[in-house]
Amino acid sequence: MHRGSEGSLRDIDWVERRWEPSRAYSETKLHVATLAFAVARRWPHVLSNAVDPGWVPTKMGGAGAADDLEMGHLTQTWLAVSEDPKAIVSGGYWHHRRQHPPAEEVTDPDFQDQLTGKLAEITGLSLF
Repeated sequence: MHRGSEGSLRDIDWVERRWEPSRAYSETKLHVATLAFAVARRWPHVLSNAVDPGWVPTKMGGAGAADDLEMGHLTQTWLAVSEDPKAIVSGGYWHHRRQHPPAEEVTDPDFQDQLTGKLAEITGLSLF
């Protein structure tokens, strides 16, 4: 869903805009993936990846969700604990144990820096 975001960092905490749950969800998915890539770029000794579990049948996804619930979490655990050389990587966007290209903003160092700067401004804490 991160591809459904327009990539704007204006009003990321939804103070000024009218609340739109689907749009907010898409934006946060973009921000989380971007943050994972920023960490991978800034801290090369840390493994940091973004994982898309897919549309899985949970309370949020609903019974009609088409993706496999099991595969939805296996990629995350595989990346976290596996000694498989394919899993010991950083800066990837993963879905069902396969890397996929993320939205362009995710890999853009300028967008990464703008996002981490905006988060530091909002929280008063700088990650880097």
